[in-house]
Amino acid sequence: MGAQLRVYKRRIRAVTATKKITKAMEMIAASRIVKAQRKVAASMPYATELTRAVTAVATGSTTKHPLTTEAEAPARAAIVLITSDRGLAGGYSSNAIKAADRLTERLRGEGKEVDTYIVGRKGVAYYGFRERKVAESWTGFTDSPSYADAKNVAAPLIEAIQTETAEGGVDELHIVFTEFVSMMTQNPVDDRMLPLSLEKVQEESSTKGEILPLFDFEPSAEDVLDALLPRYVESRIYNALLQSAASEHAARRRAMKSATDNAGDLVKSLSRLANAARQAEITQEISEIVGGASAMADASAGSDK
Repeated sequence: MGAQLRVYKRRIRAVTATKKITKAMEMIAASRIVKAQRKVAASMPYATELTRAVTAVATGSTTKHPLTTEAEAPARAAIVLITSDRGLAGGYSSNAIKAADRLTERLRGEGKEVDTYIVGRKGVAYYGFRERKVAESWTGFTDSPSYADAKNVAAPLIEAIQTETAEGGVDELHIVFTEFVSMMTQNPVDDRMLPLSLEKVQEESSTKGEILPLFDFEPSAEDVLDALLPRYVESRIYNALLQSAASEHAARRRAMKSATDNAGDLVKSLSRLANAARQAEITQEISEIVGGASAMADASAGSDK
């Protein structure tokens, strides 16, 4: 076997092995998407009803609370950025990071200081490489988050929103995550969690034809809002983590399918080159045999004379 043919066969074996790996990763990601979608669907009713309850309390009272009251001159904001722990998911993490960068620039353009909180190793690595300050970070659960993980993320954010700005607190709380729309579409979005935009919620309810229920507050509206604040932040973060997990699996499945298809095309191309090299070797061997036979026949004819 010629040297060129050996090179082609070695590359074909390597690409075929890679193709098997990417195919397996594609199938694993596809199986996890369904579970992630179910978790997203299961978390939506609780988050929706909790938002409705908060809105009802806020509209039914005159209590000023960090959950619903805009600061007169907001000076500091917090951003929660959700990325992935692992790669091989196309532009999933980079798109979320770009959305967070755009939001940061906009908030700073409004004269606000920005504290960044990051979920996922990709985001932590990005900010660490560029030596950007990170208030706090969490890793190790982005592909399958639990409610306990959401509570861990929410704890310092709740403390920050309840603390005065002069003492290191924040006036606004934003979250950047990847919204799962479908198997083929996942959009990075930024949303302001706090203060809650009552006009937006009321507009959505009126569009859907919903009527907010009436509540009696005991012992007071402020105490009710204090109790609802951590639940609201935790549920919003949990839903964002679940949507991001489903988006990550969908992006990884799509990236691995593309890699598998490309590997198959490369194997076909290398096989054609290997066949051409083998044919060239066979042609050369036949030529050498024919040449040798002709030389022997000429030599034999010369000796007979």
